[in-house]
Amino acid sequence: MARKTEEIGVIVIDVQGDFTELRNGSLAVGGTDEAYVNAVEENTKKLKQAGFPIFATQDWHPANHVSFFTNHQGKKVFDVIKLHGKDQILWPPHCVQNTPGAEILLDKKLFKAVAKKGMDPRYDSYSGFQDDGGKKTDMNKLLKEDHIKKVIVYGIATDYCVRATAIDASATGYKVIFIKNLCRGVAPDTSQNALEEMKAKGIVVLDDLDLEKIKTE
Repeated sequence: MARKTEEIGVIVIDVQGDFTELRNGSLAVGGTDEAYVNAVEENTKKLKQAGFPIFATQDWHPANHVSFFTNHQGKKVFDVIKLHGKDQILWPPHCVQNTPGAEILLDKKLFKAVAKKGMDPRYDSYSGFQDDGGKKTDMNKLLKEDHIKKVIVYGIATDYCVRATAIDASATGYKVIFIKNLCRGVAPDTSQNALEEMKAKGIVVLDDLDLEKIKTE
């Protein structure tokens, strides 16, 4: 039996200037050109017209964020350090609060709410639900307020923020559907690993947006 539309929500992950080739972003992911951003916007509009509430995540880092290589003397971009007992990739500065690179590139009227992440300078934050220190974002509260049971996820990047958000959504108790062609990954191998990990955790992977499959999965 198909779920009611109002029980299904959409999370559009980090479609921001600094992650796209369209804006020559500082951490641009391959394949994030104008055609990709337009496809994401068109499909998000289709989901909104079908009655699904749309939420977004937004990287929103302070300038002194621990993930920026520039905040570690003698380190280079993409070096890996130990931080809080885990490996931490050092990224170029990106999505700094109140800069053009942090801007979400889709029509803001599409979104019911935006959950900002990565605001604590001490912890990285790939997931739209919590940072690496375990501090929760507003995402779960927003979904619960809308009585969401199932989430559709897509955006940037497959192997980092989309993967982490999908896995945390599943762990929080949501049924999760990942839309592959509305995502772009940093690297083919890590993106493939992310897909396999998501499938192993019961996340449904669809190649493209199919409203009928989404309603009945």
